[in-house]
Amino acid sequence: MVEFKRIGDNMKLSLKEIVNAIGAEVLKGGSDNFEYSFSTDTRTIKECDLYIPLKGENFDGAVFIDKALENGAKGYFTSDKSKILNNAEVILYTNDTKEAYLKLANYHKNKINPCTIAVTGSSGKTTVKEMLYSVFKNAGETVKSILNHNNEIGLCQTLSDIDKNTKYLIVEMGMRGFGEIELLSKYTQPDIAIIVNSGSAHIGRLGSLLNIAKAKFEIAKYLKSDGILIAHDNPLIKEVNDNKHKTIYFSLEDKNLEITEMTAENSEFIYKGNKYKLNVSGEHNIQNALSVIEAGLYAGLNPDIIAKGLFEFSPIEKRWDIEDIKGFKVINDSYNSNPDSVKAALKTFLTHTPSPKTVVLGDMGELGRDEKKYHKEVGKFLDNLECDYVLTVGELAEYIVSAKNKTIHFNSKKELADYIKENLPKHSNILLKASRFMKFEEIIEELKK
Repeated sequence: MVEFKRIGDNMKLSLKEIVNAIGAEVLKGGSDNFEYSFSTDTRTIKECDLYIPLKGENFDGAVFIDKALENGAKGYFTSDKSKILNNAEVILYTNDTKEAYLKLANYHKNKINPCTIAVTGSSGKTTVKEMLYSVFKNAGETVKSILNHNNEIGLCQTLSDIDKNTKYLIVEMGMRGFGEIELLSKYTQPDIAIIVNSGSAHIGRLGSLLNIAKAKFEIAKYLKSDGILIAHDNPLIKEVNDNKHKTIYFSLEDKNLEITEMTAENSEFIYKGNKYKLNVSGEHNIQNALSVIEAGLYAGLNPDIIAKGLFEFSPIEKRWDIEDIKGFKVINDSYNSNPDSVKAALKTFLTHTPSPKTVVLGDMGELGRDEKKYHKEVGKFLDNLECDYVLTVGELAEYIVSAKNKTIHFNSKKELADYIKENLPKHSNILLKASRFMKFEEIIEELKK
């Protein structure tokens, strides 16, 4: 039997609080002497739940109200006043159930009032979120967005997950178009907002790099008046910054930064007079760490606590995941991919890894009408680096061709994996990089056979 995990179980509100938070109209029953919890999934209903039927492009939760009550819910929200079921103890009317869920989560968050840190960026935002969690959990109880729950529903689940002991809240914010981060900012009202970077990811949807910067800057729309924006020192971010909030810019060019050591597996640096070590390589990860350091310092954390947290940080699966397989050292960095993250990974791997070394590249998604051009640019970028083999798979990856390094294209991941096993010298270092939909873990499975 499949078990479905409940998220956000710590939000419990009285009927009076619910009505005040969302302006709901009570159609039936309810008690001010009872605290209700909430669920949007009939598979995880508990007896104290009110069911919130969400509606999307391809689903309508209202269809499952009967099922929610059958599974034990005390009542439900509805945007249809004629939907009155006798076996419900509580029925609440609201125009928009998703907005009601957002308002309830925001109300719960404001009751507890943790120091709230919001993170967005074209790449690296999940890494920064995990770095922040690794640091702040040493300073007090900390809640973070789990996995890739970085949309409106994920936000509600994260805000609902905090309790009275939560001191810090870390929220990851993703987007596919204008207005999405602004909505998340509205119901989060962060104390600290971080823009990790602004690059070419989603350019197919937003049309230009300037538009991407504008969309990322929406994170500061509802930043608290005494809050701070921590942003990558990017000309486009500076151009769209309305300067309504205190801003700290970070970059690898900062005069307070000195990189003292870099290997394929870790890095050390000094920033503002304090020493830090990461058990992950790459200048881009040092840059990510700078934003975390600035957030920690602003929140009043001791540099030693920040250094301890950064040292303890380890990347999540498929993000610079190092594994020894049949004599090959394989670095799997295939959770996501765009031109900026590919170039950063290639630079790190090919600069700090000993030979023999091979890069395995797949398609990058959501690059719009210029997608072939961006793949060709990766090939030209490789011409500035030393590499033994460039192996590609995917319709778009075929355009990644290096004039300097031996490039071979394959029609399938199995063919590519077979070539590695049969032709690459043992003890080769191999980097895997592609967008998630390419399922590069299948290459690893083939290598293990």
